[in-house]
Amino acid sequence: MSNVKSASVYEADEAVASGPAESKDGSVTQYTAKQEARVVRKLDWNLMTIFFVLYMLAFLDRGNIGNAKLAGLPTDLGLNNGNGYNSYQWLVNIFYITYIVFEFGVLLWKVFPPHIVGTFVVFGWGLMATVQAAVQNWGSLMALRFLLGALEACYGPGIIFLLSFFYLRHEIGFRCGIFASAAPLASTFAGALAYGITSGHSHLANWRLLFLVEGLPTVAMAVVAFFFIPDSPEKARFLTDDEKDIVRSRVIRQVGTNADDRIGGFKLKDAIPFVKDLKAWICAVMYFCGNVTYGSLPLFLPTILEDMGYTAIDAQGLSAPPSFLAFLCALVTTWIADKTQQRCYVIAFTSIVGAIGYVVLATVETVGVRYFATFLASAGVFSTIPNILGLTLNNQGSDARRGMSIVLINLIGQCGPFVGNNVFTSNTAPRYTKGMAVCAAFMFFSAILALSQRYLLSWENSKLDSQYGAATQSNSDDLRMDNRATGVEAKGAATENYGPNFRYVL
Repeated sequence: MSNVKSASVYEADEAVASGPAESKDGSVTQYTAKQEARVVRKLDWNLMTIFFVLYMLAFLDRGNIGNAKLAGLPTDLGLNNGNGYNSYQWLVNIFYITYIVFEFGVLLWKVFPPHIVGTFVVFGWGLMATVQAAVQNWGSLMALRFLLGALEACYGPGIIFLLSFFYLRHEIGFRCGIFASAAPLASTFAGALAYGITSGHSHLANWRLLFLVEGLPTVAMAVVAFFFIPDSPEKARFLTDDEKDIVRSRVIRQVGTNADDRIGGFKLKDAIPFVKDLKAWICAVMYFCGNVTYGSLPLFLPTILEDMGYTAIDAQGLSAPPSFLAFLCALVTTWIADKTQQRCYVIAFTSIVGAIGYVVLATVETVGVRYFATFLASAGVFSTIPNILGLTLNNQGSDARRGMSIVLINLIGQCGPFVGNNVFTSNTAPRYTKGMAVCAAFMFFSAILALSQRYLLSWENSKLDSQYGAATQSNSDDLRMDNRATGVEAKGAATENYGPNFRYVL
């Protein structure tokens, strides 16, 4: 390989070179593991920051209906008459109905430029969330919640899919954790923010002010999304030319093609075989189990705390600490799973922790112990979901199948909140024994599925080892690739797509 240049922007005496990267002029750039780590940190600071903030706002906008309920929304809209509970329940359910129906919007991120898709959905859901403050009746609020669900369905799952275009297999889980941890942090924020709003005496109804305060920042962030969501790693403005050379190498290492070639089309025939993949369906059922609790906990936690004997205002504030612990646990568990590459064990552990929390809530009457159990339930539930997302992306060997797997787990998984949101009925207050028992059962079942999935993945790996020989670390991490200009043999290209070096992550 004679046409080689060094990455002059970095120190020449750093660690041994990890491998070459194709530059724009067709030459090869030598770079080190330390230089690659710098590029990854840049991706984290510039990508994960904006994705995290936007998802936090999304979760805030979808979940603040629970805080608005305590702030007087049912009374002002006349939901306390007759079927008031059912009317409120439909406001929760309609969001998830459209979230499921519009799940194929995930694929828009592959077909159209991501910065365009991002701007449209962020502005759209922000507008719907803000206009909720002006509704005068139940029907208007239902219509806005319908549109809110349709737009948010394109964002959260879509970003999870988009992350697979920027990060390698052993990096993606932790980034899913960073992204998904915005949800419990939003719950922390929601509790604290709602506490501040509902404890004041505004001329505007507290729940209307809540929708305004939490919706307007999302509208403003649409501008940020337009300018700062890159269409591909190669088009990231925050990377230097030398860093983009490294990014090109990482993409070829992933899928054997340039980053720009991954955006602009979707071949359905490439994704159809995944429908017969039992592993994808197990992940989807696990996701369903997790979402039974994940979808209901932020909505009902303030109500559960209020029914423990706390005032509505105190319940808003007390819901924040369990959610903050969940935020930390989501980060820690996904980091551990990435480092150990033992994601199924981590999912089983977090599921059991969440289940124990719900068992205590269902069986114990002491208020202090029950409040402690909300910490266990929150930590377990919010840690399980991002690890399932990471496991799903890890074990599909093409962009099309990764995209369709995210669609599948959400089509099935987002049905979970229908169960979770409808088992906490008012006639079971204040202990909600039925709801707690159902959530505990699904979390235990999630743990069983995780261990079963690990056994299946291990068996599949043994078959691949028999066919291709045992995969080594050097095989999967080798950055040598096909430079057609020089005729160098392609070793290590497309190692994250199906082929001799592909192995399932356990």
